[in-house]
Amino acid sequence: MTIQIDGSQGEGGGQILRTALSLAIITGQAIQIKNIRAKRKTPGLMRQHLTAVNAATAISGAEVNGAQVGSTELSFTPDKLQGGDYHFNIGTAGSCTLVLQTVLPALFMAEQESRLVITGGTHNTMSPPFHFLQQAFIPLLKRMGVDVELQLNRFGFYPAGGGEITATIKPSTRLVPLHLESRGERVKAYAESYFAALPAHIAERELAVVKQKLSWGDEQLLLREINRDQGPGNVLLITVEHEQVTEVFTGFAERGVAAEVLAKGAVSKAQKYLASHAAVDSYLADQLLLPMALAGGGSFTATEWSQHAATNAEIIKKFLPIAISTQKLGNGAFAVKLTSNK
Repeated sequence: MTIQIDGSQGEGGGQILRTALSLAIITGQAIQIKNIRAKRKTPGLMRQHLTAVNAATAISGAEVNGAQVGSTELSFTPDKLQGGDYHFNIGTAGSCTLVLQTVLPALFMAEQESRLVITGGTHNTMSPPFHFLQQAFIPLLKRMGVDVELQLNRFGFYPAGGGEITATIKPSTRLVPLHLESRGERVKAYAESYFAALPAHIAERELAVVKQKLSWGDEQLLLREINRDQGPGNVLLITVEHEQVTEVFTGFAERGVAAEVLAKGAVSKAQKYLASHAAVDSYLADQLLLPMALAGGGSFTATEWSQHAATNAEIIKKFLPIAISTQKLGNGAFAVKLTSNK
Protein backbone atom coordinates (compact mmCIF):
# COMPACT_ATOMS: atom_id res chain seq x y z
CA MET A 1 0.00 0.00 0.00
CA THR A 2 1.31 3.45 -0.93
CA ILE A 3 0.90 6.21 1.66
CA GLN A 4 -0.43 9.38 0.05
CA ILE A 5 0.92 12.65 1.42
CA ASP A 6 -0.15 16.21 0.61
CA GLY A 7 2.88 18.47 0.85
CA SER A 8 0.66 21.55 1.15
CA GLN A 9 -0.89 20.49 4.46
CA GLY A 10 -0.25 22.46 7.62
CA GLU A 11 3.05 24.28 7.47
CA GLY A 12 3.58 23.11 3.87
CA GLY A 13 7.39 23.05 3.88
CA GLY A 14 10.30 20.66 3.40
CA GLN A 15 9.91 18.96 6.78
CA ILE A 16 6.97 16.98 5.38
CA LEU A 17 9.27 15.53 2.71
CA ARG A 18 12.13 14.76 5.12
CA THR A 19 9.97 13.05 7.75
CA ALA A 20 8.09 11.06 5.12
CA LEU A 21 11.32 9.83 3.52
CA SER A 22 12.76 8.80 6.90
CA LEU A 23 9.66 6.87 7.90
CA ALA A 24 9.19 5.30 4.46
CA ILE A 25 12.65 3.72 4.81
CA ILE A 26 12.13 2.66 8.43
CA THR A 27 8.69 1.12 7.87
CA GLY A 28 9.32 -0.14 4.33
CA GLN A 29 6.26 1.76 3.09
CA ALA A 30 6.03 3.26 -0.38
CA ILE A 31 4.99 6.93 -0.46
CA GLN A 32 3.66 9.38 -2.98
CA ILE A 33 3.97 13.08 -2.16
CA LYS A 34 2.13 15.80 -4.08
CA ASN A 35 2.37 19.59 -3.75
CA ILE A 36 5.90 19.44 -2.35
CA ARG A 37 6.77 22.66 -0.44
CA ALA A 38 3.58 24.20 -1.82
CA LYS A 39 3.57 27.04 0.74
CA ARG A 40 7.12 28.20 0.04
CA LYS A 41 8.03 31.14 -2.18
CA THR A 42 9.69 28.70 -4.59
CA PRO A 43 7.67 25.47 -4.41
CA GLY A 44 9.06 22.05 -5.30
CA LEU A 45 12.42 20.42 -4.69
CA MET A 46 15.44 22.70 -4.33
CA ARG A 47 19.01 21.40 -4.37
CA GLN A 48 19.09 20.51 -0.66
CA HIS A 49 15.75 18.69 -0.89
CA LEU A 50 16.88 16.78 -3.97
CA THR A 51 20.09 15.81 -2.14
CA ALA A 52 17.94 14.55 0.75
CA VAL A 53 15.90 12.46 -1.70
CA ASN A 54 19.09 11.12 -3.30
CA ALA A 55 20.55 10.33 0.13
CA ALA A 56 17.38 8.49 1.15
CA THR A 57 17.50 6.59 -2.17
CA ALA A 58 21.15 5.63 -1.69
CA ILE A 59 20.71 4.16 1.79
CA SER A 60 17.55 2.23 0.93
CA GLY A 61 17.97 1.21 -2.72
CA ALA A 62 14.65 2.91 -3.40
CA GLU A 63 12.82 3.19 -6.69
CA VAL A 64 12.06 6.87 -7.24
CA ASN A 65 10.15 9.01 -9.70
CA GLY A 66 10.14 12.82 -9.72
CA ALA A 67 13.64 13.34 -8.28
CA GLN A 68 14.65 16.54 -10.03
CA VAL A 69 14.97 20.19 -9.05
CA GLY A 70 11.60 21.93 -9.16
CA SER A 71 9.55 18.75 -8.98
CA THR A 72 6.36 19.08 -6.92
CA GLU A 73 5.54 15.36 -6.96
CA LEU A 74 7.59 12.37 -5.86
CA SER A 75 7.02 8.63 -5.57
CA PHE A 76 9.47 6.70 -3.39
CA THR A 77 9.47 2.92 -2.86
CA PRO A 78 12.27 1.79 -0.51
CA ASP A 79 13.98 -1.58 -0.70
CA LYS A 80 16.49 -2.62 1.98
CA LEU A 81 18.11 -0.18 4.40
CA GLN A 82 21.88 -0.39 4.09
CA GLY A 83 24.40 1.28 6.37
CA GLY A 84 27.89 2.10 5.07
CA ASP A 85 30.07 4.97 3.87
CA TYR A 86 28.27 7.72 1.95
CA HIS A 87 29.22 11.15 0.61
CA PHE A 88 26.46 13.59 -0.34
CA ASN A 89 27.30 16.92 -1.99
CA ILE A 90 24.50 19.49 -2.15
CA GLY A 91 26.46 21.66 -4.57
CA THR A 92 25.07 24.90 -3.09
CA ALA A 93 24.86 26.48 0.37
CA GLY A 94 21.78 24.33 1.01
CA SER A 95 21.65 22.84 4.50
CA CYS A 96 23.85 19.83 5.33
CA THR A 97 21.98 19.40 8.59
CA LEU A 98 18.61 18.99 6.88
CA VAL A 99 20.04 16.29 4.60
CA LEU A 100 21.45 14.58 7.70
CA GLN A 101 18.09 14.92 9.45
CA THR A 102 16.48 12.96 6.61
CA VAL A 103 18.67 9.85 6.82
CA LEU A 104 19.82 9.84 10.45
CA PRO A 105 16.69 8.23 11.99
CA ALA A 106 16.85 5.41 9.46
CA LEU A 107 20.59 4.83 9.79
CA PHE A 108 20.58 4.38 13.52
CA MET A 109 18.24 1.46 12.85
CA ALA A 110 20.53 -0.08 10.21
CA GLU A 111 22.42 -3.31 10.87
CA GLN A 112 25.77 -1.78 9.90
CA GLU A 113 27.71 1.24 11.11
CA SER A 114 27.48 4.27 8.80
CA ARG A 115 29.77 7.17 8.06
CA LEU A 116 28.31 10.15 6.22
CA VAL A 117 30.19 13.08 4.73
CA ILE A 118 27.87 15.90 3.64
CA THR A 119 29.03 19.08 1.91
CA GLY A 120 27.06 22.31 1.53
CA GLY A 121 25.86 24.87 4.08
CA THR A 122 26.48 24.27 7.78
CA HIS A 123 25.08 27.50 9.26
CA ASN A 124 21.98 28.62 7.37
CA THR A 125 18.86 30.55 8.22
CA MET A 126 15.68 28.42 8.26
CA SER A 127 17.58 25.28 9.29
CA PRO A 128 19.31 23.96 12.43
CA PRO A 129 22.99 24.96 12.41
CA PHE A 130 25.65 22.33 13.05
CA HIS A 131 26.24 23.48 16.64
CA PHE A 132 22.54 23.12 17.49
CA LEU A 133 22.58 19.48 16.42
CA GLN A 134 25.88 18.75 18.13
CA GLN A 135 25.16 20.43 21.46
CA ALA A 136 21.36 20.37 21.85
CA PHE A 137 19.89 17.50 19.81
CA ILE A 138 22.54 14.75 19.69
CA PRO A 139 23.05 14.57 23.51
CA LEU A 140 19.32 13.85 23.90
CA LEU A 141 19.49 11.18 21.18
CA LYS A 142 22.36 9.56 23.09
CA ARG A 143 20.19 9.42 26.21
CA MET A 144 17.66 7.52 24.10
CA GLY A 145 20.28 4.96 23.10
CA VAL A 146 21.53 6.35 19.79
CA ASP A 147 25.30 6.16 19.21
CA VAL A 148 26.15 9.03 16.87
CA GLU A 149 29.09 11.43 16.62
CA LEU A 150 29.18 14.65 14.60
CA GLN A 151 32.21 16.53 13.37
CA LEU A 152 32.42 19.93 11.69
CA ASN A 153 35.21 19.77 9.11
CA ARG A 154 34.62 23.16 7.55
CA PHE A 155 32.12 26.01 7.97
CA GLY A 156 29.77 26.67 5.06
CA PHE A 157 28.03 30.04 5.09
CA TYR A 158 25.42 31.35 2.66
CA PRO A 159 25.82 32.01 -0.26
CA ALA A 160 29.19 30.30 -0.86
CA GLY A 161 28.50 27.01 0.93
CA GLY A 162 31.49 24.67 0.74
CA GLY A 163 31.06 23.49 4.33
CA GLU A 164 31.46 19.86 5.38
CA ILE A 165 30.23 17.70 8.24
CA THR A 166 30.89 14.07 9.11
CA ALA A 167 28.47 11.86 11.01
CA THR A 168 29.36 8.42 12.38
CA ILE A 169 26.29 6.37 13.30
CA LYS A 170 26.38 2.99 15.04
CA PRO A 171 23.37 0.64 15.06
CA SER A 172 20.93 1.08 17.94
CA THR A 173 19.03 -2.05 18.89
CA ARG A 174 16.30 -0.25 20.80
CA LEU A 175 15.43 3.37 21.58
CA VAL A 176 14.54 4.27 25.15
CA PRO A 177 11.68 6.74 25.76
CA LEU A 178 12.83 10.15 27.00
CA HIS A 179 10.94 12.36 29.43
CA LEU A 180 11.91 16.04 29.74
CA GLU A 181 9.48 17.74 32.07
CA SER A 182 11.95 20.38 33.28
CA ARG A 183 15.37 21.65 32.24
CA GLY A 184 16.92 21.47 35.75
CA GLU A 185 19.39 23.93 37.23
CA ARG A 186 21.55 26.04 34.96
CA VAL A 187 25.09 24.69 34.55
CA LYS A 188 26.70 27.05 32.06
CA ALA A 189 25.85 29.86 29.63
CA TYR A 190 28.00 31.50 26.97
CA ALA A 191 27.88 33.26 23.60
CA GLU A 192 30.19 32.66 20.65
CA SER A 193 30.51 34.81 17.56
CA TYR A 194 32.17 32.94 14.70
CA PHE A 195 33.39 35.06 11.79
CA ALA A 196 35.49 34.55 8.66
CA ALA A 197 36.77 37.14 6.17
CA LEU A 198 34.84 39.91 7.96
CA PRO A 199 36.00 42.69 10.32
CA ALA A 200 36.32 41.57 13.94
CA HIS A 201 34.28 44.57 15.13
CA ILE A 202 31.13 42.92 13.73
CA ALA A 203 31.48 39.98 16.11
CA GLU A 204 32.52 42.30 18.96
CA ARG A 205 29.37 44.38 18.52
CA GLU A 206 27.20 41.26 18.61
CA LEU A 207 28.79 40.09 21.84
CA ALA A 208 28.40 43.58 23.33
CA VAL A 209 24.63 43.31 22.81
CA VAL A 210 24.59 39.91 24.54
CA LYS A 211 26.56 41.36 27.45
CA GLN A 212 24.17 44.29 27.82
CA LYS A 213 20.89 42.42 27.34
CA LEU A 214 21.70 39.28 29.35
CA SER A 215 24.09 40.86 31.90
CA TRP A 216 26.74 38.24 31.20
CA GLY A 217 30.41 38.56 32.13
CA ASP A 218 33.29 38.91 29.68
CA GLU A 219 34.31 35.30 30.34
CA GLN A 220 30.97 34.22 28.80
CA LEU A 221 31.59 36.17 25.57
CA LEU A 222 33.80 34.30 23.10
CA LEU A 223 35.23 35.71 19.86
CA ARG A 224 35.84 32.89 17.36
CA GLU A 225 37.76 33.90 14.23
CA ILE A 226 38.00 31.12 11.64
CA ASN A 227 40.09 30.84 8.48
CA ARG A 228 39.34 33.44 5.84
CA ASP A 229 38.90 30.74 3.20
CA GLN A 230 35.75 29.60 5.04
CA GLY A 231 34.08 32.98 4.60
CA PRO A 232 32.77 35.50 4.27
CA GLY A 233 30.33 34.65 7.01
CA ASN A 234 29.30 35.15 10.60
CA VAL A 235 27.04 33.39 13.09
CA LEU A 236 26.22 34.25 16.69
CA LEU A 237 25.51 31.25 18.95
CA ILE A 238 24.02 31.68 22.43
CA THR A 239 24.31 28.42 24.37
CA VAL A 240 22.52 27.75 27.66
CA GLU A 241 23.29 24.46 29.41
CA HIS A 242 20.98 23.07 32.09
CA GLU A 243 21.14 19.77 33.96
CA GLN A 244 18.67 18.05 31.64
CA VAL A 245 18.98 19.91 28.35
CA THR A 246 21.16 22.34 26.38
CA GLU A 247 19.64 24.94 24.07
CA VAL A 248 21.39 26.94 21.33
CA PHE A 249 19.97 30.20 19.93
CA THR A 250 21.36 31.67 16.73
CA GLY A 251 21.64 34.79 14.65
CA PHE A 252 23.03 34.71 11.10
CA ALA A 253 24.76 37.61 9.38
CA GLU A 254 22.89 39.00 6.39
CA ARG A 255 23.95 41.69 3.97
CA GLY A 256 22.41 44.99 5.00
CA VAL A 257 21.47 43.83 8.52
CA ALA A 258 23.36 45.50 11.38
CA ALA A 259 25.26 43.33 13.85
CA GLU A 260 23.18 44.78 16.68
CA VAL A 261 19.91 43.78 15.00
CA LEU A 262 21.18 40.23 14.44
CA ALA A 263 22.29 39.94 18.06
CA LYS A 264 19.04 41.35 19.48
CA GLY A 265 17.09 38.73 17.53
CA ALA A 266 19.17 35.89 18.97
CA VAL A 267 19.03 37.35 22.48
CA SER A 268 15.26 37.72 22.25
CA LYS A 269 14.90 33.99 21.53
CA ALA A 270 17.13 33.14 24.47
CA GLN A 271 15.25 35.50 26.78
CA LYS A 272 11.90 33.98 25.83
CA TYR A 273 13.19 30.52 26.65
CA LEU A 274 14.87 31.56 29.92
CA ALA A 275 11.72 33.37 31.06
CA SER A 276 9.64 30.24 30.53
CA HIS A 277 9.54 27.09 32.65
CA ALA A 278 9.70 24.78 29.62
CA ALA A 279 12.38 22.17 29.12
CA VAL A 280 12.89 22.87 25.41
CA ASP A 281 12.37 25.63 22.87
CA SER A 282 10.12 25.20 19.82
CA TYR A 283 12.89 24.08 17.42
CA LEU A 284 14.17 21.32 19.69
CA ALA A 285 10.56 20.29 20.35
CA ASP A 286 10.13 19.74 16.63
CA GLN A 287 13.34 17.69 16.38
CA LEU A 288 12.39 15.39 19.27
CA LEU A 289 9.09 14.19 17.83
CA LEU A 290 10.40 11.58 15.40
CA PRO A 291 12.95 9.84 17.66
CA MET A 292 10.44 9.81 20.53
CA ALA A 293 7.84 8.27 18.22
CA LEU A 294 10.36 5.61 17.16
CA ALA A 295 11.04 4.91 20.85
CA GLY A 296 7.33 4.25 21.31
CA GLY A 297 6.74 7.21 23.60
CA GLY A 298 8.15 10.14 25.51
CA SER A 299 7.23 13.58 26.78
CA PHE A 300 8.54 17.10 27.14
CA THR A 301 7.48 20.64 27.92
CA ALA A 302 8.07 23.29 25.24
CA THR A 303 7.88 27.06 24.98
CA GLU A 304 5.36 26.68 22.15
CA TRP A 305 3.66 24.15 19.88
CA SER A 306 4.40 25.50 16.43
CA GLN A 307 2.55 24.79 13.20
CA HIS A 308 5.80 23.20 12.02
CA ALA A 309 5.69 20.72 14.92
CA ALA A 310 1.97 20.06 14.49
CA THR A 311 2.49 19.26 10.80
CA ASN A 312 5.43 17.00 11.61
CA ALA A 313 3.26 15.15 14.15
CA GLU A 314 0.55 14.53 11.55
CA ILE A 315 3.06 13.01 9.12
CA ILE A 316 4.53 10.77 11.84
CA LYS A 317 1.07 9.43 12.70
CA LYS A 318 0.56 8.31 9.09
CA PHE A 319 3.37 5.76 9.56
CA LEU A 320 3.57 4.84 13.23
CA PRO A 321 1.01 3.68 15.83
CA ILE A 322 1.61 6.68 18.07
CA ALA A 323 -0.67 9.23 19.72
CA ILE A 324 0.72 12.75 20.11
CA SER A 325 -1.16 15.01 22.50
CA THR A 326 -0.52 18.59 23.60
CA GLN A 327 -1.79 20.58 26.55
CA LYS A 328 -1.30 24.27 27.20
CA LEU A 329 0.04 24.87 30.69
CA GLY A 330 -0.77 27.78 32.95
CA ASN A 331 2.67 29.35 32.47
CA GLY A 332 2.20 29.61 28.70
CA ALA A 333 4.28 26.53 27.91
CA PHE A 334 3.00 23.32 26.35
CA ALA A 335 3.16 19.74 27.60
CA VAL A 336 3.68 17.27 24.75
CA LYS A 337 3.17 13.54 25.24
CA LEU A 338 3.73 10.64 22.86
CA THR A 339 2.05 7.34 23.64
CA SER A 340 2.14 4.06 21.74
CA ASN A 341 -1.15 2.86 20.25
CA LYS A 342 0.05 -0.73 20.02
